[in-house]
This record gives sequence, C-alpha cells and structure tokens, in this order.
Amino acid sequence: MVKRQVLVYYAWSRPGESGAPLHVIEDRFPALFESRRMGFPRFHEFKDPHEFDQGIAGFLDHIMKPNFTAFIDLATTLTGQRAIEIERVADDGTLTPLDANTLNGVDTLIVISFDSIRTAQRATGNEIEAVRAFLANKDHLAFVCPHHDIGDTDDTSTDEAVQRQLVEFEHHGDKTIPPRQRFGGFARSLLAGLGLPVENRFGLRPAREADGSPSPIEAEQALDRLNLLENVPHFNLHAHLPQLDRHGEAATRLDVLARQRIDLNAPPHPFTRERSTFDALLQSREDVFAGTLYVSDTTLWSSTAGGVDSLRQLWTNVAQRPVRQSA
Repeated sequence: MVKRQVLVYYAWSRPGESGAPLHVIEDRFPALFESRRMGFPRFHEFKDPHEFDQGIAGFLDHIMKPNFTAFIDLATTLTGQRAIEIERVADDGTLTPLDANTLNGVDTLIVISFDSIRTAQRATGNEIEAVRAFLANKDHLAFVCPHHDIGDTDDTSTDEAVQRQLVEFEHHGDKTIPPRQRFGGFARSLLAGLGLPVENRFGLRPAREADGSPSPIEAEQALDRLNLLENVPHFNLHAHLPQLDRHGEAATRLDVLARQRIDLNAPPHPFTRERSTFDALLQSREDVFAGTLYVSDTTLWSSTAGGVDSLRQLWTNVAQRPVRQSA
C-alpha cells in the first residue's frame, strides 16, 4: 500500500453558488427542489424541507458532492489515509486558498473546478506559485479539472446567441441544463498562471457503444509515462463534456493523452463540423515540471455517468502509482 495523501479541492464559493438568484436560470447550479422536480422519481428521498435544504446548498450537499464519494472512499482505502476534501470558500465566507499550507503533506492534488464563471473564482499569485512549487517534486501529481462551458455567446448578437444556444442545447440533450451554464474560472486562471492556458469549450455528448457502454477512448499510450491509462478502456457518458482547448504555450507544453469520440447521432454541433473526437485528457510534457500536471473534466472523478469500472481502474492507477524519486 502506497501511503499517498490525496487532496480534493472544490474550487467553488459556497455562498457565491448557493446565493445565486433562483429567478435567473443561467450560470448556476439547480436548487435541490428543482432537481427533484426535473428528475422525479430520482431524489425523492430529499423531499422533506425540514431535513434537507431545498435550495442550491442542498443540491451541493446531497447531489453534487456525493458524486465524488466513490473516488474519495477508494482513494482512502488504497492509500490507508483519508482523502482530504476542502471547499475554497465555506458557507461562512472563510477562504481556504490553495496555498503552501493547504498543500503541505499532499502528493496527489485533484482540483474540482465546478465553480460558476459568475462567481469569478481566480487563483491568486500565491496560489499559482504554491502549485508550481508543488509540481517541483517529481513524485507529485496534480489534476486541474474544469467542467463544461455551455452557451458562451459573448461575441454574438442577441438573435445569434439564442440560435447558437439552441444548437448546443439540442446537441447535448440534457433538459436540466439551462441555455448558458459556464464553469471552470478557477481552473482557467490557475492554468494560465502556470503558463498553460486551456479553455474548457462547449458541452459535447460522448459516443456510446451498442450495449450502452461508453465508447473506447483514443489513448496515446506511448505518452502515458505514469501508466495512468493502463487497463482504462473508456471514461464516462456525462452528457456534456468539454473540449480542452490548448492556447499559446499550452499547445507545445501539454500533450493530448486521450480523446473521446463524439456521438455523431446526436443533433449536430458546430464543433462536429471539424472533429469527431474531443480532447479529454491533457498531460504536461516531461520538461515542463518535475512532477506531472493533467487537465481533465471534473466528471472523471464522478461515479454517476457510467463507465465506473474503468474509472475505478484510473483512480487506482493514480492512488497506487509508483513513487518517483528525484534525481
């Protein structure tokens, strides 16, 4: 058993997310009562308002965070140490930055950047330097994980915006998602600060096989120097996954380690005019950091969208990777 210490860092502001006005449907999580309504009979066990907060906070506590429980529990079992979970801004407004103190004793960092763009979460200079120092250790590994960015129409007119949002909405087909739901500001700022700008574009529907399982990933096995994708045939079927676009120096400092196929039977999306796959997992090149940085979607750590056996193998590969000694 490798005595690794895993930190899962939820890069959201609890008050920023839970305080979103319910009359505005864009750029926020659903409230628990909305999830119950849209998903009935799913989540019916959370119907009692005296026991369960029916607002957005209730959604975060009873639906969102439990999505990651399977990974937390497995990592704890495999390492013999309880995986640490930290929320960036707690309910009372207390900020726990991703700094040297937070990273002390950690060798495996998972940044879940499920923060709404609306809340303007940004990595500070101290946080960027702390992560850079963390990655100066050859044995350290960090995953920076934004989610989708659906309905971004800042560069279009009102009429064009509605049409483009409709196209994206029909492509992913998830009726619980509003026309605009943008996540991942913290991840973007952290990656840009590290000199690796990546944008999480769109929400693309992944392909599935005839038996309903996720289609195989297209993995660059020769680049997988930590063997994280060994015996990992596929990822998951979350209905809206981002294309991880590399910009600037990221194009030459990050490799595409895995791609997922797009469901070409779904209604067309502008991205599918150019590509039949999207870049689903990026890895820093060996000369960028002593340690290794990855960029993926947040749902790579979730057990709610299928492909769980394959994901559990990925989680095992992460938690039980061999120790890498510095030269």
